[in-house]
Amino acid sequence: MTAEGPGALLTLAEVEAVARAAQAGQTDKGGRPYAEHLAAVAEGVRARGGDPEQIAAAWLHDSVEDAALTREWLATAPLAPRTKAIVDALTKRPGEEPREYAHRILATPGALLVKESDLAHNADPGRLGVLPEPTRRRLTEKYARMRALLGLPRR
Repeated sequence: MTAEGPGALLTLAEVEAVARAAQAGQTDKGGRPYAEHLAAVAEGVRARGGDPEQIAAAWLHDSVEDAALTREWLATAPLAPRTKAIVDALTKRPGEEPREYAHRILATPGALLVKESDLAHNADPGRLGVLPEPTRRRLTEKYARMRALLGLPRR
């Protein structure tokens, strides 16, 4: 199914293409293409038993926060309401406290699984290993604090 005709939703392949195009040219903290992170989070969601709406949200989870796509795009995009809600829940607000962010994730059905996959990839030792020690330590602590706020087991 493609997003043709009224009421048609984007397929996962189309969502992936939108996400890759929106974040093309962006790199992660280690200098890798950002699309690698998106693909890893989407695969992590799938491997954890996530459904297509959660997998779509995984592809888009950083798109609004990173200003690759706008809130207006998200509001009008041909996506399931649950996918939109998950992406919105995972989009940090300027000045937002981590506890508030975690509360919104926990209050949004389906969002915790996507955030768990995101944190797992962010905290991957191979990914963190290329960063300078102070950055690696800071990020490791940040991800552990968020896992605790979300009630996820320690890694």
